[in-house]
Amino acid sequence: MKGLPRRTVPVIAVLSLAGLLVGCSKEPAVPPPTEARPGVGTVTTDADGVQEITLQVQDDYVFTPHAFTVHPGQVRLTLINVGEQMVHNFRFKPDSGPAPIEEQIDILPAGEEETIEFEVTDAGAYPFECSFHVQLGQVGTMTVSG
Repeated sequence: MKGLPRRTVPVIAVLSLAGLLVGCSKEPAVPPPTEARPGVGTVTTDADGVQEITLQVQDDYVFTPHAFTVHPGQVRLTLINVGEQMVHNFRFKPDSGPAPIEEQIDILPAGEEETIEFEVTDAGAYPFECSFHVQLGQVGTMTVSG
């Protein structure tokens, strides 16, 4: 690097390396995890015998909790989006559980919540996902005990 002052060369090298490191990441910026609201992730049974579970999503690619277990019977699932920006959805992965579950949450904007109710009779693992972010790992599993 003819003609540049000797101090300029190390500065250029450091800045170039920093630019390469920042530009090489293919991962999207993910905010720190959000604390779960009280009651999130706990399966309870209400007075009419319906099992209730609340899941939480936020401005990352995670269901809280990502796994839970219910017994055969009626289930009421509430999804809360405590994020400030991201839109999510919820569906049981088609053709992947012991029996199909058609109920789903099509779109859940930040700050909203929605509840679905369905019946499960067959024991086993029922994978679920946010189809918008499945490639980023926003998946989970509901297990129905036998």
